[in-house]
Amino acid sequence: MERLNASARRDQFGSKLNRDHSPVLAFGIPWLTIILASMVPLLPVIAPAPILPPLGYIALLAWRMARPGLLPLWAGVPLGLVDDLYSGQPFGCAIFLFSATMIAIELIEMRFPWRGFWQDWAVASAFIVAYIGLTALFSGAPLSANQLPLLLPQLGLSILLFPMIARLVTALDNLRLKRVRRFG
Repeated sequence: MERLNASARRDQFGSKLNRDHSPVLAFGIPWLTIILASMVPLLPVIAPAPILPPLGYIALLAWRMARPGLLPLWAGVPLGLVDDLYSGQPFGCAIFLFSATMIAIELIEMRFPWRGFWQDWAVASAFIVAYIGLTALFSGAPLSANQLPLLLPQLGLSILLFPMIARLVTALDNLRLKRVRRFG
């Protein structure tokens, strides 16, 4: 009898009546992963030179390239604010750079609507290089020719880490879509 009642509540496609998509899962996972990635500088990592990649920024790039319409254009302001609070950069640095990145990626996608892995990696690499260079300038530290090579390990690690973070973002996106479909 219970089995009959369970099948009676479903339509011919297997969905339940009066169920809506979970907006927390649908829209919250990208925001939460970027915020958690921005909080990575809280981990006790001691290095004599900057080696830790800007994971919050890389996660923002990965989500923006994986799902172009998911994050609104203004998302750079609150996500940059969170990154500023945890990164140790001067306040407003990540807000400006996250927002400028969202606008620039939007302009690039308007101009070049086709997409591919190599194009995404090249665009992300250019943005990562610009981000790390500009954060070094905005930090207020006196930069000399002797100090610039210290940024190379961070640049290399960030560029090489982007495909792995993009793959993780794709897996989280599949989980997000699977959960949304299950609730729907």
